[in-house]
Amino acid sequence: MMNNKTLILLTSLFLFVLTGHAQEINASASKIDFTISNFKVNSVEGFFNGMSGSIQFDENDLFSAKFDVCIDASTVNTDNEKRDKHLKNEDFFDVEKFPKICFKSSEIIKNGDQYMTKGNLTLHGITKEVSIPFTANSSTLVGKFEINRLDYDLGKGTGTFTVGDEVEIKITCVLHSSN
Repeated sequence: MMNNKTLILLTSLFLFVLTGHAQEINASASKIDFTISNFKVNSVEGFFNGMSGSIQFDENDLFSAKFDVCIDASTVNTDNEKRDKHLKNEDFFDVEKFPKICFKSSEIIKNGDQYMTKGNLTLHGITKEVSIPFTANSSTLVGKFEINRLDYDLGKGTGTFTVGDEVEIKITCVLHSSN
């Protein structure tokens, strides 16, 4: 029969192991959606999948929370094969040279009923600090933010009339439930 000290020690060890590990991303259910204007009258919508990396998020311990996540740039999909091929070449994402788009958090804070993460977004070989407001609902994290594509030299030879500057981004990251 276990004494109280042994039971407390085992319980503490169990909690340490549970809270110290990253949560696994459900790659098939997670994706990045984007919208950008096209010829100032239309918009193009698309997505990326292939999300991978490490997430450690506990709303009760934001000090230890962190995101280190990448997506596969070659998964860009606008439902137009010719456009997608062009987006993958050196004019835009240059997926051969820059195969991953990554975000690594430096801070996560609570902001009302939402959260805010700040960190570095590396896209097309350029790293910039961004802030991403997000919500956490059960095992799903959803964030929305905008970037200027020219800040990352994406399509820098393409006029802003043809392709807008601002890109609206929605991240849906589904974590495997812990059972």
